[in-house]
Amino acid sequence: MAAKIRKGDKVVVLTGRDKGKTGEVTSVNPTDRRAIVAGVNLVKRHTRQSAKSEGGILSKEASVDLSNLAIADPKTGKPTRVGFKILDDGRKVRVAKRSGDLIDG
Repeated sequence: MAAKIRKGDKVVVLTGRDKGKTGEVTSVNPTDRRAIVAGVNLVKRHTRQSAKSEGGILSKEASVDLSNLAIADPKTGKPTRVGFKILDDGRKVRVAKRSGDLIDG
């Protein structure tokens, strides 16, 4: 099955403490059905000082379940479901159900 949410997509968070926030997907783990979205689900990590990095309390993104994310419609930016369409040249592309626009150009 083709992935509905991929790295680089603009997504909207549907539930949880970051509901309504938008961000870009930085990585997707399809086996665990989780994704990391820039600026969403920030957690504090206490880290020890090492040769590479300074210690202290760092803020970083934790993963979000894919069911809590929806792709932002290319036209309006509102959350939309994703459909698939096969173009005349044989390519399979993702389509926003809300507006009918292509998600991958």
